[in-house]
Amino acid sequence: MDHPGQTELWKAQTLDELIQILHRLFSGDKVNVAEVQTLMETYESNPEEWLKYAQFDQFRYTRNLVDKGNGKFNLMILCWGEGHGSSIHDHTDSHCFMKMLQGNLKETLFEWPGKKGTGELLKKSERVLKENQCAYINDCIGLHRVENPSHTETAVSLHLYSPPFESCYTFDQRTGHKQKVKMTFYSQFGERTPYATSVSQENN
Repeated sequence: MDHPGQTELWKAQTLDELIQILHRLFSGDKVNVAEVQTLMETYESNPEEWLKYAQFDQFRYTRNLVDKGNGKFNLMILCWGEGHGSSIHDHTDSHCFMKMLQGNLKETLFEWPGKKGTGELLKKSERVLKENQCAYINDCIGLHRVENPSHTETAVSLHLYSPPFESCYTFDQRTGHKQKVKMTFYSQFGERTPYATSVSQENN
């Protein structure tokens, strides 16, 4: 009897099921990037399941915590108003998965700044991610900026970071200068976080 590959065994019908399987996949010490990416792509976005986490802000995109992954990962929903975008940023030696739940997002990849850390950042590539696609990035791949290119449609994306991190570096495209920023949640588990702790600089 043929045994299907491990990735084929995991198929998430609902967001809750996706979270349960992610807990299983991250229970050990190693992360199988292809397996996680395939799993996240199997989940077909259902707004009824994630709408309670999707909180928008008029002025900038928001990060809304969905699950803390037993300390192994953070799963969050990011909500992008028309034209909202992130700064260019790194991922603090973490794995980063980004799955589209609604709308489109443009991802632009950049090279790390040169040894001096100055000079214009070199653009490597750009692509538009569409609903149910899942992208992956880590610091070996480079830096990126994510933005909602539409001026009429909002966008919603599901992000998984492993291990979780609380700060990252943002980069000035023109000069390559970097700045450390603390990352905050606009809401946690569907509840708005207190104003004082939810406002920060550009983050992702």
